[in-house]
Amino acid sequence: QVQLVESGGGLVQPGGSLRLSCAASGSIVSFNAMGWYRQAPGKQRELVARITSGGSTNYVDSVKGRFTISRDTAKNTVYLQMNSLKPEDTAVYFCKAEKNKFTHYWGQGTQVTVSS
Repeated sequence: QVQLVESGGGLVQPGGSLRLSCAASGSIVSFNAMGWYRQAPGKQRELVARITSGGSTNYVDSVKGRFTISRDTAKNTVYLQMNSLKPEDTAVYFCKAEKNKFTHYWGQGTQVTVSS
């Protein structure tokens, strides 16, 4: 069973930055893709950013130019660098690993709060 552990969340002022980390218990090169999702209170979980095994990335429009997803295969870790944070970025952020079309793993989530 793959375990994903997120860290790096917290409280930050608008305009600030945070870097989230997702550490996997196994080799991330075995996954087709990894992604960051978020869920705000009363809203559906949404994809924020995704990186494939080939290194291709995609982002939800609302974070383009502000967030960057990256990975370190030696550390089995995926990162989400978040800059110019806005109050509407407040949510619980989850990491997901896609082993194949039918097998996905989720982390427990980390809270990000953007507030003055």
